[in-house]
Amino acid sequence: MKSSKWLAPTLYILFLMLPIYWLVSMSFKTTNEILGAFTLWPQEFTLNNYVTIFTDPTWYNGYFNSLYYVVFNTLLSVAVALPAAYAFSRYRFLGDKHLFFWLLTNRMAPPAVFALPFFQLYSAVGLFDTPLAVALAHCLFNIPLAVWILEGFMSGVPKELDETAYVDGYSFPRFFVRIFIPTIAAGIGVVMFFCFMFSWVELLLAKTLTSVEAKPIAATMTRTASTSGYELGLLAAAGTLTIIPGSFVIYFVRHHIAKGFALGRV
Repeated sequence: MKSSKWLAPTLYILFLMLPIYWLVSMSFKTTNEILGAFTLWPQEFTLNNYVTIFTDPTWYNGYFNSLYYVVFNTLLSVAVALPAAYAFSRYRFLGDKHLFFWLLTNRMAPPAVFALPFFQLYSAVGLFDTPLAVALAHCLFNIPLAVWILEGFMSGVPKELDETAYVDGYSFPRFFVRIFIPTIAAGIGVVMFFCFMFSWVELLLAKTLTSVEAKPIAATMTRTASTSGYELGLLAAAGTLTIIPGSFVIYFVRHHIAKGFALGRV
């Protein structure tokens, strides 16, 4: 009876992992084999797809560009959201609830709405085709989400902690950095996870705001056509490599993700 309880979850997990296995398996196949007979594993095992990615500047620069703007956006979003979330958590002011809800409405808007304004703005100021342009554009969506999540974590910290620190002679910057931030470290980790994942998988703005020099890997993956057709094995290898950064991030915040989905209120 006990073994039967694990049967359904196990089958469900295997079902979810099947596309990932298929992607990894295809990355070690040639395009001809992929388009040919149906095989559960590579019959002509090859590493040429990965060799191409690690030796062709067009491919590995795409990964570097993506990591550059994703990391920068994540750090910038957290840095801006921390004081904003603290203000919403500890103070009451006119229109605070409306402003707090308005932040989330920015996250609800589709990126396509802002693609053209961002394109014209960054072209005018000389930021077009730079990782910085994508990082700043993603802040429009990541900062509101970060504020919402962090506010939930901060509201769970008793205000007595602030008062006790002030009585002990702590200045606000010292208290915030040395006491308060370590207290909500789990929340910061969750926020970094959400910011990283959105910025990593977002394609429309990243493709619109870049051309050649700063083109991310997601945009590069859309150009795998050659005279012989689509290079499916190369595309599968690139897709496999894009899973790795997200997997590392998920591993480090795996114990706090559920709390992050609840905006820290569990």
